[in-house]
Amino acid sequence: MRYKERRRDDDEDHRRDLTLWVPKTELGKKVKSGEINTIHDVIALSIPIKEVEVVDKLLSELSEEIINVGRVQRVTDSGRRMRFRVVMSVGNKNGYVGVGEATGKEAGPTIRKAIERAKLNVKEVKRGCGSWECGCRTPHTVPFKVLGAAGSVRVRLSPAPKGTGLVSGEIARKILALAGIKDVWVHTEGHPRTSINFAHAIIDALVNTNNVKIDGDAVTNLGVVSGLSKVKEDGKETAVAN
Repeated sequence: MRYKERRRDDDEDHRRDLTLWVPKTELGKKVKSGEINTIHDVIALSIPIKEVEVVDKLLSELSEEIINVGRVQRVTDSGRRMRFRVVMSVGNKNGYVGVGEATGKEAGPTIRKAIERAKLNVKEVKRGCGSWECGCRTPHTVPFKVLGAAGSVRVRLSPAPKGTGLVSGEIARKILALAGIKDVWVHTEGHPRTSINFAHAIIDALVNTNNVKIDGDAVTNLGVVSGLSKVKEDGKETAVAN
């Protein structure tokens, strides 16, 4: 609880600092001037995000989850040096998610550094209703089976009907929930206990939802949404106009 209260205060201070933000990149200047006003447009440009303020301005409602905190050591002439290694995930629970890792001497600054790196690595995710058992046409699961890999870990995300939940381990549940996925089956191969590789494999699978071409009829039938979605009056979710 103490950590959450401290993070909330830090976030409020950071939002105030955005008014004093002086962009150093062309992308940052376009975002601050209002020329680019959605994260979808930023990702569509395929330009690396170098300033955390870009994400803070365009995705103000980001949640954070600790994926893993561990101790690593390095042997030097003077002896062993212990450091923290932190893996964090951020997401708006509505189509955008990122994972970042950092190492440092103290836990607090290392967590903040990992959060910043997760924001710089934020990805857009496609969602839909790819389950033949459901057919609700709302973006509650993945629109089709996708594969992801990182190191020795291989994962497969399969569409699940509404109400199934996130059938996977704790790490995958955290990342999928931050991405806005509510129902999915996760099949793993390799060594998923390696939390860093497992987290990156899940992100890789989510990113691969954008690498499959879908025709117009399939988009309608599967209720595919790329990135942000909004709830209509009839309760169904649709893509936000970009």
